[in-house]
Amino acid sequence: MKTAILLMAHGSRIPEANQAVDQIAAMVKNFAGYDIVEVSFRENHSPNIQQGVDACVSQGAERILLVPYFLYLGAHVREDLPKEMEEARLRHPGVEMAMGKHLGVHKRLAKLVIDRIDEAFSEKGWN
Repeated sequence: MKTAILLMAHGSRIPEANQAVDQIAAMVKNFAGYDIVEVSFRENHSPNIQQGVDACVSQGAERILLVPYFLYLGAHVREDLPKEMEEARLRHPGVEMAMGKHLGVHKRLAKLVIDRIDEAFSEKGWN
């Protein structure tokens, strides 16, 4: 069964912020070896989530894991993204869809924050 991963980000009016999600998607595809990894945005940028689902389906996806690329369990993750998935299910009834978890609180994120702190200390010459 051909599976797609659809990263769903908030979206920004700042193009570089949106490009960062594209870079993450490319890394996910490269590191994990998924055939289909697409990016979509809730607001402020294209493709929107429905267009992202359509892109997955057009590549032959029979099931799609929609992954919220959000840190917090806010209104978008709790309410808006599930509504988007339900809308997509109605448009593509033959495609199985599930929602993954948002990034949330995770030890790896804490370690990443420590890495960034260490980088900043190094750049400033602080010991």
